[in-house]
Amino acid sequence: MSKKTNKFSADNFGKETVTEVAKENTFYFGKENFKWMLIGLAFIVVGFLLMLGPDANTVDGKFDPHAWNDGIFSIRRIRIAPLFVVIGFAIEVYAILKRK
Repeated sequence: MSKKTNKFSADNFGKETVTEVAKENTFYFGKENFKWMLIGLAFIVVGFLLMLGPDANTVDGKFDPHAWNDGIFSIRRIRIAPLFVVIGFAIEVYAILKRK
């Protein structure tokens, strides 16, 4: 009987090989995926931290219902911080969809 040289034969048709089973059991995410996920998470956290600040009726750390604080409309709180959060979520999507 001669030794088979090809991987495919009629005897093995429809049967899973050992290498196929091993490929199915591997974890999808690699180190680079987790690195990108941490970068995205850092962007999201920084964005939410940039949104922090006093509310509209807090002046000098004290609540005053008759005062108005224009700090809630600062460029940092309404433009930069949400941009960081959106960039962070985009990085998270990239990290999830990126293949090894």
